[in-house]
Amino acid sequence: MATRRRIGAPDAKNRAVLLDAAERLMLEEGYAAVSSRRVARQAGLKPQLVHYYFRTMDELFLEVFRRRAEEGLREQARALAGDRPLRALWEFATQPEATGLTMEFAALANHRKSVRDEIARYAERFRAQEIQALTGVLERAGISADDCPPAAVAIFLTSLSRVVVMEKALGMSAGHDEAFAFVERRIHEIESGRQSVGAPSGRTGAPPPASG
Repeated sequence: MATRRRIGAPDAKNRAVLLDAAERLMLEEGYAAVSSRRVARQAGLKPQLVHYYFRTMDELFLEVFRRRAEEGLREQARALAGDRPLRALWEFATQPEATGLTMEFAALANHRKSVRDEIARYAERFRAQEIQALTGVLERAGISADDCPPAAVAIFLTSLSRVVVMEKALGMSAGHDEAFAFVERRIHEIESGRQSVGAPSGRTGAPPPASG
């Protein structure tokens, strides 16, 4: 009976070094640059160690993603538990490095189903956290969920940063400053109680913009 190949301990120092190296390569050169030899060279370790700790490159990618996703969930939960969760969510969503890594994994997911499934699973957890916090924020501001659904706000805030990162990579910048300024104004209005979206009668605030 064949013996199962030994895999290095999940808390081993070299394993963490390899994960850091793979992440740096993804950020600096893109996911396509990540190979066992490149990761080992970046980490200053022998190539054989990559497959000692990870059976396949897919497993390596998944562990890089899971590590940052778990860290991100904890960081987002702390931010959303603060006094200004809407502001905190916006600042969390616009971290350049985190957004850049997310975009690389999104591109990788087009070619690897296991990565795509894991991204979707964690994305649902992030979104659930965001919606729960935003529901309370909008209720306290007197904004109707019918006029401004918490899920829509979450998608808008987290998606805008990804679009900007993608466009900057293409050399585009038109509209970025205006979009960020628009969000900053709306966050200030909501957090200060001077919201302009769905303001109920008797409260100060501009009417919602006319559609069409």
